[in-house]
Amino acid sequence: MTLRRLKTYLVVTILVAFAGVAGVVAAGDEPVLGLDLQGGISIAYEAVGQARPGALDVARDIIEERVNGLGVSQAEITREDRTITVNLPGVSNRDEAARIVGQTGELRFRGVLAVVGPKGQEPEEASTTTSSGAVAPTTTTTTTPPSQEALRAAIKACDTETVSAALAAGEQIPTTSFEDNKRKDCVVLRERESRNRIYLGPTEATGGIVQNANSEFAPGQGYAVNVNFTSEGSVEFDTIAAKYVQQQLAIVLDDRIQSAPVIQEASFQGTAQITGDFTVDEADELAKVINYGALPVRLEKLNTVSLSPTLGRDQLDAGIAAGAIGLILVAGYMLIYYRLLGAVVIAGLLLTGMLTYALITFLGSTVNLALDLAGVTGLIVSIGVAVDSYVVYFERLKDEVRTGKTVRSSVDRGFTRSFRTILAADLVSIIGAAALFFVAAGSVRGFAFFLGLSTFLDLLVGYFFMHPAVSLLARRPALVRMRGVGIAAGLDAPGVQA
Repeated sequence: MTLRRLKTYLVVTILVAFAGVAGVVAAGDEPVLGLDLQGGISIAYEAVGQARPGALDVARDIIEERVNGLGVSQAEITREDRTITVNLPGVSNRDEAARIVGQTGELRFRGVLAVVGPKGQEPEEASTTTSSGAVAPTTTTTTTPPSQEALRAAIKACDTETVSAALAAGEQIPTTSFEDNKRKDCVVLRERESRNRIYLGPTEATGGIVQNANSEFAPGQGYAVNVNFTSEGSVEFDTIAAKYVQQQLAIVLDDRIQSAPVIQEASFQGTAQITGDFTVDEADELAKVINYGALPVRLEKLNTVSLSPTLGRDQLDAGIAAGAIGLILVAGYMLIYYRLLGAVVIAGLLLTGMLTYALITFLGSTVNLALDLAGVTGLIVSIGVAVDSYVVYFERLKDEVRTGKTVRSSVDRGFTRSFRTILAADLVSIIGAAALFFVAAGSVRGFAFFLGLSTFLDLLVGYFFMHPAVSLLARRPALVRMRGVGIAAGLDAPGVQA
């Protein structure tokens, strides 16, 4: 390998490591901590009775929507066979969280009365026409806006005149709570895919009127959702349709508006079709919401585990301390045994650590990857895997030097032969970690993922840093022959030629 290429590999590796850490620090990101390190609540549910195919996946998606509605960041919802586990980092009220996450809920149909602007912005006027063509009711406005208490009372009492006055006066309309949404009065809820909040009338019907729903591609209209009603539901929906013809009727699940289509006809004869600018995934998702209503299966709570933030911090501190102690012991041993080459080991471990930190932080902010205690264990174990790569290379260098070769000539030849062994060993570790990740469940997957990730990064650092660093050091005779601490001393060959 040419000197220029060696220097390029070395410089690029160092720059990438520092740039990665600098990037996540500049963005203000930190590694996302799992439940056992941050504290919080873990709730396990099991499906009761028979569940139709795909029902548990739908239940998991609905629970994820509810958790997002709670405002919990970095929550994790996993499904294993008939069990759904919900991890809520940073949540302390276990009873409230368990009640909201696990309750059956109900699909509701409510008429749209007015569109309220996004919270913190000036709301739309009550007389404006929405993008879907539905006209919100127009009423006379007053010069004095009502108080927030009066506004909440007006919403619950469906006092449209008072709410419209508040809209015209620019008052902040309070969003209805999850609990209040279950009552049969007016509510203010958010649209699922936008920041708009909509003022809705009383519940006109529940999901009980729906027999089934499915998505399909409608020629000339794009993807659509077909809704079939029960015999009683057909009569009930026609009554609702006659009331809201050419107006919007919102489909509400929990505290989110899933869709608010405009009613085009006064009678549907048992079947309705919802059209719009749907993608195939959006149409399929809306069909699932209507078809299943809320949770498609009854879930029974198996257990709830609470971890205090103090305990989580203690476990994190213990994990960091264990890793630091292990790293110090390894670094000390490498310096004593391999002398100057031991410094290459320490530098390589630091670069691997920097790359690992940057990647874990980036994945945490983009795909919600959380570092748990098992993951910390995997990272600590990976230190030993990384050091093995250096030991294999250095011992091969010893063998080459003992045959009478110079240190400089032994570096490239020794790396070529030793890297095959390093590659095979690391690939076995990565394959084992991958198999463990896909076969195992729970925290074992975290251990496997972080062990595999760190081993992969070690392989890259070994190729692009370890060999170039040793090769450049070996080109300086003074560093090779340095008494007691040079490369030759570390290879047990003090009299060898540079």
